[in-house]
Amino acid sequence: VQLQASGGGLVQPGGSLRLSCVTAGFTLDYAAIGWFRQAPGKERERVSCVSANGDTTKYADSVKGRFTISRDNAKHTVYLQMNSLQPEDTAVYYCAADDKYRPNSCPTVYDYWGQGTLVTVSS
Repeated sequence: VQLQASGGGLVQPGGSLRLSCVTAGFTLDYAAIGWFRQAPGKERERVSCVSANGDTTKYADSVKGRFTISRDNAKHTVYLQMNSLQPEDTAVYYCAADDKYRPNSCPTVYDYWGQGTLVTVSS
């Protein structure tokens, strides 16, 4: 099982980035995917998740209205579109998967994790 997160980088406040999580080794159609982040000195937090059937999405209050999660099962990829980025969004972002099929819910525990991609928001 592999999850490869990419798309991070340096962006100015107010800018946008799109993160990608390319998956392999399991059937993405049956998996819920979460995006998490961890800033220096802070605990890891869940930013967003999408259920296996795509009907349920959840967002942390801090990113609602700015971030959008989406999935393209044909490309084995889940995206996190991040708009109106702020310095407090600076963190390492991770994607994670839970392939215990729960079609319409986001899990609290994820079985598989990818390496992170660093997002730095600074002028």
